[in-house]
Amino acid sequence: MLAAELILPSSLIVLGSLGLAFGLLLALAAKAFHVETDPRVALIEGVLPGAQCGACGKPGCSAYAEAVVKGELPPGRCMPGGPDVAAKVAAILGVESSFTPQVAVVRCKGGTRDAKQRAEYHGIVDCAAAELVNGGPKACVYGCLGYGTCVKACSFDALAMSDDRLPVVFEDKCTGCGSCVSVCPRGIIEMVPRSQMVYLACVSKDKAKEVKEVCAVGCTGCKACTTPKRNPSKKLKMVGNLPLVPADWEDFQVAVLKCPAKGFVVREPGLERFGKELEAAAAATGATGEEEAAG
Repeated sequence: MLAAELILPSSLIVLGSLGLAFGLLLALAAKAFHVETDPRVALIEGVLPGAQCGACGKPGCSAYAEAVVKGELPPGRCMPGGPDVAAKVAAILGVESSFTPQVAVVRCKGGTRDAKQRAEYHGIVDCAAAELVNGGPKACVYGCLGYGTCVKACSFDALAMSDDRLPVVFEDKCTGCGSCVSVCPRGIIEMVPRSQMVYLACVSKDKAKEVKEVCAVGCTGCKACTTPKRNPSKKLKMVGNLPLVPADWEDFQVAVLKCPAKGFVVREPGLERFGKELEAAAAATGATGEEEAAG
């Protein structure tokens, strides 16, 4: 009985000593490896909307705040926050505010009516899942698969699927968060400045013959849009088999009307500025777009 009584206090002493030793080691390690945090990180995180959307290119608001303080990202990269948040972040950093509002655009017009299918898919209704099955059922390996993964990813109800199985963007609801961009396995959704007037709704890199075999509205790289007569500013340039549309392209009217595939999409800013001019030109010429590229 006496031995048992002596063992219990000894055990407690040993355990207590070990706990104290480990505690001291942890304290020393924490002090040795402590990293000073810039107080501006917390201040910036405090003014962010907390959407955790990843539109800035970072996995969350905290990571974005750290990147801004380190100078890796500009203060105006938070799309949901808009210019107000950009101004607050810039004030914390003591720099000039800058913000470019962006909106999502769908760079594909090849829905079920115009694009061919090479197989039937009966798996999970998800674009990424369909893509894993031999590259998906669509004949064009670049085009929208049409299973609405981008719609499910949008937290702002800014996307819906059309009857032609193509995503439609409701620009008045789009915050420019980029969630739809990150989940699209084909990369056909892009963010563009809201001021951009026109974009090309095709990302195919194939040549004309291959494009025509799988899609009636795909860009064939005919270069008709880049001729001096249709591109006076010479801002539109061919990159591979696709014309690269700059954000500030303004003399696009003739190129848009004469595109054989009707692949360009004029956004609201372009329609507001040139809508009547486009309508008049289309009525005057018939806008058949059947001229040769050298015309």
